[in-house]
Amino acid sequence: MDVILWIVALALVTIGIAGIVLPALPGTVLIFAGLLLAAWADGFTRVGWPTLVVIGLLGAATHLVDFVAAAWGTSRVGASPRAAIGAGLGTLAGLLFGLPGIIIGPFAGAVLGELTVHRDYARAGKVGLAAWIGFIAGTVVKVGLAFTMIAIFAASMFLF
Repeated sequence: MDVILWIVALALVTIGIAGIVLPALPGTVLIFAGLLLAAWADGFTRVGWPTLVVIGLLGAATHLVDFVAAAWGTSRVGASPRAAIGAGLGTLAGLLFGLPGIIIGPFAGAVLGELTVHRDYARAGKVGLAAWIGFIAGTVVKVGLAFTMIAIFAASMFLF
């Protein structure tokens, strides 16, 4: 039975890693579930609840990154608050349309938000680009947090 638990745990973590960048999969949720299952398979002897709480908090932080990153990018170029809100809403709306929506959503939301305040298309385009760069930076942070979750688990499992 333990072998099956370990195989399922490894599969969940592997699929979760793919889910960090693929919008259809809840990446960090799957990673956390896999790590929790692996800890359970070990009887929580080497990876206990305190470690799992830290890993869970890191996983929750990745969800905040999704909402904040594009809005942060817009604020770096002096965009209006509507552009920041538009970038966040564009990111959420983009989730519904898969990878193309994830790529276009923050940009389109920021542009539309900025155009409601300033009718300057060049400025709105610059704001949209900043939102998109913020989103990419956020994805890099999410990947880093996901691998930190795995590293903390591995350190607890094999080093302590």
